Amino acid sequence: MQVLPEQVWRERAAVHAAAVERLSADRLARRVEGRKHPVDDFLWEYYSMRPAQLARWHPGAGVALEGAREREGWSFYTWHEGAGDGAGTAYLDLERFRAKRGRAVEFVRGLLSATLSRPGRFGCFGLHEWAMVYRASEEQVRHAGWPLRLGAGGTDEVVESHTVACSHFDAYRFFTPDAAPRNTLTPTREGQLDNEQPGCLHAGMDLYKWCYKLAPLVPGELTLEAFDLAREIRELDMRAAPYDLRPLGYEPVRIETPEGKAEYVAAQRDFTVRSNALRRRLLDALGPALAEPAPAVGGAQTSL
Repeated sequence: MQVLPEQVWRERAAVHAAAVERLSADRLARRVEGRKHPVDDFLWEYYSMRPAQLARWHPGAGVALEGAREREGWSFYTWHEGAGDGAGTAYLDLERFRAKRGRAVEFVRGLLSATLSRPGRFGCFGLHEWAMVYRASEEQVRHAGWPLRLGAGGTDEVVESHTVACSHFDAYRFFTPDAAPRNTLTPTREGQLDNEQPGCLHAGMDLYKWCYKLAPLVPGELTLEAFDLAREIRELDMRAAPYDLRPLGYEPVRIETPEGKAEYVAAQRDFTVRSNALRRRLLDALGPALAEPAPAVGGAQTSL
């Protein structure tokens, strides 16, 4: 096991906490002022990771932290008293983690592996956000404080003139009742391992979820990279949505036009490459907690 000297790991933890402070400053200010933000709030509300939790840096498996006595009470950490004049160390107790979170690790490993095994699909054009407001009343529109670029009728016409092909259950489940039957797929929670594919923006954003749900096994640096990627993907997601967010500085990606579709697909392909790179790194981070090799695809969703 690698032992990090106290000065080294405390500096890394401080850098991590400062980064989270910068990332969450606007969110905390908005909460005080009672303001909403259709792009940034998603990372804190849908994924439900509080800034204070994200600010806790973890080194991952196989790394002991010298002098980290305060972590003795942290989930899945154990404290080892130093012999003689040696400093004590805190580290992730893999056996306890595996006993409690092993099924979740296996599920995420299977999901990531299945996603990596498939080619990306790039014909959805972000229509999931349009399907969420299709034939909806003003009260039912998810981001009701923001106008629809094309109005309600124009938005409905875009949905009706396109093929809706959403593969992600957690996007599909928010479709309006009139929009759901228009989807060429019927994603389910149980079928997630069979449907997940790397071109999906929501699958890319979900990498952040898997990172923080499997803390402290996943190193803090990887979790922050996943957060940054999710933030960029969310911006594209909402720029391609039917809302007019130009007052916030977001120029729309007009997916109802050929030029907008090309712009969306180019960004989607780039995110696919970056997401797959993070998937591979996350798989490496999960490795120490895997009891034995398991099939890359198959099995039902476990509760996370």
